[in-house]
Amino acid sequence: MLDLDAFLAAVPPGLPIAGLDLGTKTIGVALSDRGWRFSTPRAVIRRKKFTLDAAALKRALDAEQVAGIVIGLPLNMDGSEGPRAQSTRAFMRNYAPLDDRPALFWDERLSTVAAERAMISADVSRGKRAERIDSAAAAFILQGALDRIAGWRG
Repeated sequence: MLDLDAFLAAVPPGLPIAGLDLGTKTIGVALSDRGWRFSTPRAVIRRKKFTLDAAALKRALDAEQVAGIVIGLPLNMDGSEGPRAQSTRAFMRNYAPLDDRPALFWDERLSTVAAERAMISADVSRGKRAERIDSAAAAFILQGALDRIAGWRG
């Protein structure tokens, strides 16, 4: 995994960046626009087993010509890493040899809470929220990274 400087140096401009929220049952996916200004949730990938999940993820990223990946890292509120963060790191350790796109871990604390609040305020039903929460969280994660990149690039 790269730091922000190395990630930006490795990602060609003009192509979208993907945001991922790795849940236990689904992988939430979001994509940036080509100018890296805003993020949009995409369909979730239902998790089955790693080889199938990785193949589905790579197909989805290839189809959208994604240049880099921002992965939400679920840190504890005190900044420490628990089992979910370790699981996210393990997934990416196994996925990295299958896909040479630059990748960046991004602190995702409270992204799911923010996504759920936004959907509640938009009057999205409980059933639809459950269906869309991981992709909405991926969009919040990616937007946080895009906002930082915009400030970084000046």
